[in-house]
Amino acid sequence: MLTMPAHRTTSTGWTLRAVVSAHVVAIVGQPVFAGAYLTGDFDSLRWHAVGADVVTSIGYLQLIVAIVGWIRLRQIWPFLATVAVVAAETVQYFAGLDGALWLHIPLGVMTVAALVVLFIAVWRQPLARREVHHA
Repeated sequence: MLTMPAHRTTSTGWTLRAVVSAHVVAIVGQPVFAGAYLTGDFDSLRWHAVGADVVTSIGYLQLIVAIVGWIRLRQIWPFLATVAVVAAETVQYFAGLDGALWLHIPLGVMTVAALVVLFIAVWRQPLARREVHHA
């Protein structure tokens, strides 16, 4: 009897899930710190700046893990989604430094939403290695 191989999440997939999860946790704090600052807690701006550094660093780490995932799992979608999120975060980071709140705030909202969607996607199904079928 022929059995099909189990489609289970690999260690690379679990690493991607862990980094995306840490990224979501870090990014969710950003609007909290910004909101506290806007209500008059001026120390929260420092926490927002530190959070921006943490979020951006995790984003770049996620990009590296997504590249490894692309190579090892033969799945490009996590890499493409991560590139989009990290590009938006980078623009948003520099817009914040420049004080361009007209761009910083809406792009921040979109970035948080995109990262939450990516989080759901990586946890929704197993991240297993795709087999290459030669014609």
